[in-house]
Amino acid sequence: MIKEFNQSIETLTQSLVSIFEEDPAYTAIVSTTLPSREAILDLLRDIRKVLYPKHFSARDYSQKTIHYYVGSKMMQIEQTLTQQVQLALLRKCEHVDCAEVSIKILEQSQDISYTFMQKLPMIREMMTMDVQAAYDGDPAAADLDQIILSYPGVFAMMVYRIAHELHLLKVPLIPRMMSEYAHSRTGIDINPGATIGRYFFMDHGTGIVIGQTTEIGDYVKLYQGVTLGALSTRGGQTLRGKKRHPTIRDNVTIYSNVSILGGDTIIGHDSVIGGSAFITQSIPPYSKVSIKNPELHVEAGKHCPGIEDPEA
Repeated sequence: MIKEFNQSIETLTQSLVSIFEEDPAYTAIVSTTLPSREAILDLLRDIRKVLYPKHFSARDYSQKTIHYYVGSKMMQIEQTLTQQVQLALLRKCEHVDCAEVSIKILEQSQDISYTFMQKLPMIREMMTMDVQAAYDGDPAAADLDQIILSYPGVFAMMVYRIAHELHLLKVPLIPRMMSEYAHSRTGIDINPGATIGRYFFMDHGTGIVIGQTTEIGDYVKLYQGVTLGALSTRGGQTLRGKKRHPTIRDNVTIYSNVSILGGDTIIGHDSVIGGSAFITQSIPPYSKVSIKNPELHVEAGKHCPGIEDPEA
């Protein structure tokens, strides 16, 4: 029985390895050169601790000790980020064992990591405005701590703002790994390539989709179920690099279950888009868009035969 089992395992192993070798997604690079999902998630957690040590670190810190805590965490973040960026860049190198190429990739990874670290204060300032937007826009919010600790939209925005900066630095794979983690946790799908301005708030958030080439201005508010998407993706890879998603100008409010589609679609500033609208054309500034309420028809229920009306 054991001999048969071992032979079966050997056969199954060979079958799987053969599939790997024929799969276009499989490369000659060994799997250890791929970025680690666990390391990327740890990186997000560490960045969140640096941005909000009061809320997410393991202990309270004084004004003096917090300096050492943040400094040590930032050194750890820089080291992990450099390693993971290096692995992501190595995926595109066909000669991984080439010392010259490896050195250049390491230097590039260090430069990217250093540049990203310089962006952390800016990311924190943007998050301060996003948290304030959530507090100002939600009467149910008790205080800022509640928003930072529990609001899914704020978490999704923190991940987006981190991933977006890495996207701008042309880091492959890692930004999307980050954004899809936030997507899985919150139900909010923000492509790291999208451009989102200051003081942005997603009320409830669940089901919001923001496509790669979307442009969103300052002081914009979205409700649950909003889709800022492409009018058509039938062109597949031929559409890569083209503006496929809408532009939302400043001071726009978009209510629940609205779909705004197309790269040529622009929502003018200071507009309000009512719930369930489907928009594929530009809207001028200061507009109020709504759909006509469907007629509500209620048919009175009937008692089942043989059942006495208890109120009769």
